[in-house]
Amino acid sequence: MDAVLSEKPGLAHAPRRGYARLIITIPVAVVLLAAIGFSMSAYLHSQLLSLGQTVWDNYGLIRHDIPKPDCNPDPNIQAQVQQQVQAAQQSQSDSLLAPRKPDRQAIRQSLLAQRAQCRQDLQAYRASRALRHSFALQAFAAIEGAVGEVTVTGLNAQRYLLVLVILMCAWMATVVRGHVALRTPGTRLDCRVSAVLQLLANVMLLASAWQWRIVSSAAGAEMPPGLHLIWITGFGVLSLISLYQVARLPDEAAAGGEMRHALLAVPLYTWMALVAGGYFLWVESYPSGLAVQLLKMVKQADLYLNVALYVWAGMLIKQTRLTHLLFDVVRPWRLAPELITVVVVFAAAVPTAITGASGILLVAVGAIIYGEIRMSGARRQLAFAATAMSGSMGVVLSPCLMVVIIAALNKQVTTAQLYGWGGYVFLLTSAIFASVVLLTRRNALSCAPPREALPASVRALRPLLPYVVIGVLVYVFFALALEQPFNEFTAPTILPVALLVMLWYDRRGARRAVPRERADGQTGDGFWSRVREATAESTMHIGALLMLMALSVAVGGIVERSGVMGLFPATFGSLWLAMAALLVILVLIGMFMDPYGAIILVSATIATIAYRNGIDPVHFWMVVLVAFELGYLTPPVALNQLLTRQVVGEQELRLALANERECRTFWGRHEQILMPISVLATALLLVAFVPLLFY
Repeated sequence: MDAVLSEKPGLAHAPRRGYARLIITIPVAVVLLAAIGFSMSAYLHSQLLSLGQTVWDNYGLIRHDIPKPDCNPDPNIQAQVQQQVQAAQQSQSDSLLAPRKPDRQAIRQSLLAQRAQCRQDLQAYRASRALRHSFALQAFAAIEGAVGEVTVTGLNAQRYLLVLVILMCAWMATVVRGHVALRTPGTRLDCRVSAVLQLLANVMLLASAWQWRIVSSAAGAEMPPGLHLIWITGFGVLSLISLYQVARLPDEAAAGGEMRHALLAVPLYTWMALVAGGYFLWVESYPSGLAVQLLKMVKQADLYLNVALYVWAGMLIKQTRLTHLLFDVVRPWRLAPELITVVVVFAAAVPTAITGASGILLVAVGAIIYGEIRMSGARRQLAFAATAMSGSMGVVLSPCLMVVIIAALNKQVTTAQLYGWGGYVFLLTSAIFASVVLLTRRNALSCAPPREALPASVRALRPLLPYVVIGVLVYVFFALALEQPFNEFTAPTILPVALLVMLWYDRRGARRAVPRERADGQTGDGFWSRVREATAESTMHIGALLMLMALSVAVGGIVERSGVMGLFPATFGSLWLAMAALLVILVLIGMFMDPYGAIILVSATIATIAYRNGIDPVHFWMVVLVAFELGYLTPPVALNQLLTRQVVGEQELRLALANERECRTFWGRHEQILMPISVLATALLLVAFVPLLFY
């Protein structure tokens, strides 16, 4: 199975070994580790402040030198009272109003209060000075201050880290031809057309970034220092890579080719860049508009850095024996392939909810899911279909980050409401999926006798215990030592840390066991080699995914600016007609945009129309989430299908298509497309229209 999955689509391949790969892999690993380190420094700084406050009263004040109060603790109260009374009488004599006798008692009380405050400030100053001479406080404050500076540096560096990750990983994805496209380049014409259009798109991005720098400098706009230069350099390198690929076609590319196939081999981000760049250049005469749209992504740097960390975590899992050991627990039951498929897809909902999007899950562990389903004996069409929709059911569950973003952008709903109804949507979608899989089965449902399977499953749990212990220890460390429980905000930091420790243990155990074959067919090796392997593979997938997300944000920007949504009727006069129209537009958005950019677009435009037509906000956003997932599985784009093909391999797709042609039924020939669409379309119709009966 691993040998099959090692074959990349068409001419795309994993980064070759050697120094050339390390040029990108090591900097990307440094950036990802820096993102984790900065997050942990923020957690640690919070704990240090809390500890300091516990040990020293008013630690927040005394950790720094307090300026000496500029006041007199022993003033002559009587003289000051007389002075203020005279001043008040003098001011009243110059006034046209009738004079009023000054209140000597009120003036005296005010001066006494000022004296008390002065003495209190001086006492605090002397106490602070005394404590500041304490070696323990000085040492603790120095450590806390250093950690605080690291935290502040991390907050300021987030946008730089994101831009560096996007550009460096995009370089690798371009070099290995790993960007997401409707078709993988296989001929010389495919490669040439793809490279030429990528060159045009990258030059357009470069020109927009350059113009953005000129405009912002002329307007005196404040920008983070060096960010312009990083964008310009990055797009310049991308353009040079594409120029080289135009001049030098791969030797393994087949001769010939057809233009209609070649256009399908152009990466999706390229088409998005050409469309968005063309709009800003020729419609709005705004050359820097394409680069300005990327600012929306930079402003949410932490969110997109989390995407990179999730992908890296998935590749680290792939380098361990963890998934094999998990399935070793299930294998003694000898479940029918359809039952294994149902179990795997149900289980995949949990990591989807943690990672926050089905596309991220596919990139991270899609190859593992496909391989395990195939090892159970499932046909390739079913394995492809199940893998493509493996994450589609978890986006409505806690702690999915998509729900958090929806609640943050729309005050009409809360995360509690969305997660609550999301549980019912998950049960509905799961029931439909299980029903479709079981109704279309080609084998009898079977299961090993419990008296045979249960003891073997219990024995298979033993090798998993150390991994569980490691996971629990890491969780306890973050939850107790840093007071950061595992949730949608801390998961991007905790998961890579836990998996690095698990991989270290895994490699130590592998030295004492028979070495397994790696994904590239070679024997197992050490911890650092596996980390490099995981990072190298992550780099290509991160580049492909983040470039697609970045340019989908730009496409969402032109949709919003062009006023296309203004053509949509504000009211329909019928609740059912309004819902039907919204379904169509939401699925179309899901077909062409990444989930985060799509949520921002829908929040700014379509959500208001839904509310105006009387659709309940919670109901509407449940419909949005299911509609997006249907869009990600629906041709002509079918992003989740494309990501599945990218992580599984072109060879497996060819074998699946060959098996489809041998099927006699229409469903059998197109099962990998029809099964996910039928499940989610049925769920969408039920989620959208059944609640209307109870309005």
